[in-house]
Amino acid sequence: MTAPRHDGRAPDQLRRVELHPGFTVLPAGSVLIRAGKTMVLCTASVTAGVPKHRETVGGWLTAEYCMLPGSTPHRTDRESAKGRIQGRTHEIQRLIGRSLRAIIDLPKLGLNTIHLDCEVMQADGGTRTASITGAWVALALAVDKLLRDGRIESSPLTGSVAAVSCGIYGGRPLLDLDYIEDSRADVDMNLVMTSSGDMVEVQATGEGGLLKRSELDALIDLGTGGIATLRQLQLDALGDAATRLGLRP
Repeated sequence: MTAPRHDGRAPDQLRRVELHPGFTVLPAGSVLIRAGKTMVLCTASVTAGVPKHRETVGGWLTAEYCMLPGSTPHRTDRESAKGRIQGRTHEIQRLIGRSLRAIIDLPKLGLNTIHLDCEVMQADGGTRTASITGAWVALALAVDKLLRDGRIESSPLTGSVAAVSCGIYGGRPLLDLDYIEDSRADVDMNLVMTSSGDMVEVQATGEGGLLKRSELDALIDLGTGGIATLRQLQLDALGDAATRLGLRP
């Protein structure tokens, strides 16, 4: 029998995931996502106008990500106070934006831009993957509001997207690493997949060892199963909006 992980989970078990839609009421869409001790507030705001390079085709989506000062044991300075954004933040923002643009038909937004903001309130591993999973729910809620307000004619969503971390820790593949596992993992991987089963991104890094092809396959299988569970949680969080948007199978 395989020994349980330090928190009692099985190798293929997600942390407890909660999605609280409408967590704040002013943005067009919002959700608080909790994955174990990790908490991220994701909001979707809609503004009129698009960047210059989208003026002839219409529609744009962009993302920002930040760690709040109290999100880690030692206070994290606000990057805006430093006057510059760190490379890690740039990387994560671009990942979130790419992931969400993979499942939206941007021209259907017309001359509107959706801004996704992911603010990490508490970090315990998997903040970027939780941000993607939560941001999609906030996006779907924003699209539903645009439709109900008559600002767009049809849903631009082509499916859903979710993400999860995996890794090799203690010589075995594990799903959804928390900080204790992630900080000591031999291999760390983030997987982003759409509801059609296509991969938007596979980020795999040998932190303390090399990655074998068989291990990569095992990690992808673990991640695929975890994302299927996350997708159902996303739809459940949307409630009737999922039906109005034609997202339920």
